[in-house]
Amino acid sequence: MLFQIKSYLKFLWNSKNEHAVHSPFIFNLLTKCFYDKKTKPEYAILKKYRKSLLENKNFIEVTDFGAGSKVFKSNTRQIAKIAQTAGISPKRAELLFRVVRYFQPNTILEIGTSLGLATSALALGSQSLGTKAKVITLEGCPQTANHSQLQLQKFNFNNVNSVITEFEKYLQEIKLRLKTETENFELIYFDGNHSKKATLAYFELLLPTITNDSVWIFDDIHWSAEMEEAWKMIKNHPKVKVTIDTFQWGFVFFRREQEKEHFIIRA
Repeated sequence: MLFQIKSYLKFLWNSKNEHAVHSPFIFNLLTKCFYDKKTKPEYAILKKYRKSLLENKNFIEVTDFGAGSKVFKSNTRQIAKIAQTAGISPKRAELLFRVVRYFQPNTILEIGTSLGLATSALALGSQSLGTKAKVITLEGCPQTANHSQLQLQKFNFNNVNSVITEFEKYLQEIKLRLKTETENFELIYFDGNHSKKATLAYFELLLPTITNDSVWIFDDIHWSAEMEEAWKMIKNHPKVKVTIDTFQWGFVFFRREQEKEHFIIRA
């Protein structure tokens, strides 16, 4: 906790808003998406999805393949508590919805479904445009995945393909397929394993799927010292051109036409 407090104070000291940004691409993203304060009718659906989980007092047995939890001491966890403490916040869900609607990706990959709070924002963002982009979401824990599948079906998010799998195994299979066919994800949301080793492994495995317009979002880039190290290495990768650090998330863009530039933005 102390590490995150120090990291956040450092972030606040270095962060800027749209008035200090001279890149048209980033300026438009901030003003038309990040800082869009208009209420959207879809926000009510996201709230209902969250409320349904917060009212669920059932327990599930969680198989944790990631860096572990800073909140839970046991793997037997109440669904309401998971939604309350481990899921994406309402503000972040709304931002994720706006990001999808802004970039209009046709193919979305989510690494780490959990209870589907972020998944619902990804799916709803594409449905709001009438495009119904294909959303593939990966979850390693069978009980968590089964519950999220039922929850997503309940809210008619039929453009979501939920896959129960170990993340690296699934991504290795994608890498093998790329030898004989093309496979691209226009937006990837990384929220599956908050460790340096896993994050960098996923990054390298998915690099062959990028297009010039791909948008990658890494969750919890300041989770720990090693996650900050992973974020630094991602920023320095030669294929990465533009990044945005919003403290909670790290946005990565591969736009070849842009000069390499890194932004620290309050969002």
